[in-house]
Parts: sequence; structure tokens; C-alpha cells
Amino acid sequence: MTPELPQPKAKLATASIVRRVDFTPDHFKLWLEPSEPFTFVPGQYCTIGADGIERPYSIVSSPREPSIELFIELIWPPAGRLTPLLHRLRVGDTVTIRRRAKGVFVLQPEFRNHVMVATVTGVAPFVSMLRYALATQDGDAAFYVLQGASYADELGYDAELAALAATHANVRFVATCSRPQEQRNAGWHGEIGRVNTIVERYVREWRLKPSDTCLYACGNPQMIEDVKVRYADTGFRVESEGFWKNPQAARRSGRSRGRSPGISRP
Repeated sequence: MTPELPQPKAKLATASIVRRVDFTPDHFKLWLEPSEPFTFVPGQYCTIGADGIERPYSIVSSPREPSIELFIELIWPPAGRLTPLLHRLRVGDTVTIRRRAKGVFVLQPEFRNHVMVATVTGVAPFVSMLRYALATQDGDAAFYVLQGASYADELGYDAELAALAATHANVRFVATCSRPQEQRNAGWHGEIGRVNTIVERYVREWRLKPSDTCLYACGNPQMIEDVKVRYADTGFRVESEGFWKNPQAARRSGRSRGRSPGISRP
């Protein structure tokens, strides 16, 4: 009798949606409970799917948390294929999830200062890094988060980040809106302008030096490229991860993430 050969393990598992929060018509958060243990490093992403369509999403939660938290922006067709499907899902529904987290956009421990520049959902890996680092670190690392959005209600984690900055001397948080004149931003009293246009001013104000500072840029690829241009030949190290609305463009370009191609999100 021929012995049975072990079957290769399928790449996909499933995850149940255990919580959902909508905070604009196009922005929502999902909490997933995988069907089996799922490990990751803060800053990495998971790949989830519905109806056979898969996309990678940076993880918001810390590895110490029981569920996987995601921050998602709805992108309508034809550019968006998966996010409209995810937008229809509710608590109790399931998605597929690849068994392994991936990504090299992680905290660089050789630096003391970490400047994190994000647009909207690009803040996701930084929240994961902060939650984990503040709960586990013994050293003197400092974190400077700069997040931009067109509208204040798109920021998503500004209340949490402001609270962390208020309770931790080694955390700073600055939010900026690029359309302060619009009614939707009525009452906004924070910074104005695109986030990439304020980075240099704050790096100078915080008196940060290339020798002990790493800059991270995550989100809109145009923002990332502008930050890279601004810091070219300055001695500052810049790590990046881009969120593309065009998966074909992401595959054609290797510039968006520091060491590998940009992630598509729709």
C-alpha cells in the first residue's frame, strides 16, 4: 500500500468580523478574529479577501491584542474592487486571510527618534508600532507622528494619538487638514495644509538630527515622493510604504515602499 502523502497547507484561512465602526461614509474600521493564530510584527500587513478578490491592509492593532484591527477607505469602482465588498460586510460575516503577515515597513531600532508621516489610512502601521512600543519598550525612543487629511473626520485615530501624546513625554502628535475653508472642517483649529509641507518645519522645531532620526512615510504615493525629495541628500534615512489606488501602477513601480513595491488597497 502506498502511504498517503501529507497535503500542502492551504494559503488561506478565514477571519470573522467581530466589530465594525463607521466614522465617515467612506471610512470604517474592522476588527477580525482569525480562525487560527496569526502573528505579525508592528508595521506589517495582512492580506484579506472576499469573493476571490484579495488586497493587503496594514494592521492597526498591536500583536498583543486579540483581534486584527484595520482602517479602511472605501474606493468606488472601477478603481476599487475589494473595498466596496468589505463595506457591505457586517459583524458575523467572514473574509479570507492569508496565513502569513508580510512587509518590511517596521520600526528601525537603531534610531532613537522616529518621525512618522501619514495621510489618512497611512497612519495604521504607526498606531500599531506605538501601541506595541509604549507597552513594551525599556529604552528612550521618541515618536513624532504627523498625519494629514482633507477633512478632520477622516483622521480616524487622532483622539487616541492626542491622548498618547498627552500622557507620554516621548510622543508628539500633529494633525493637519488640507481643506480648512470647507464647511465640513468648520471648527478646525489645528495645522492646515498638506502633511508633507509641514514635516521640515517640525523636524527643525523638534531639533532632530540625521544621526539618530529615521523618517517614515506611509499613505499617498505623491506625499511619499515629496517627502523623499525634501530629504534627499540631507543624511536623514526615509522608510516608506505607499497605498495605491491603481494595482497595476503599484506593480510597475518599486519606489513606493522603501525596499519593495507599493501596496494597493482598493
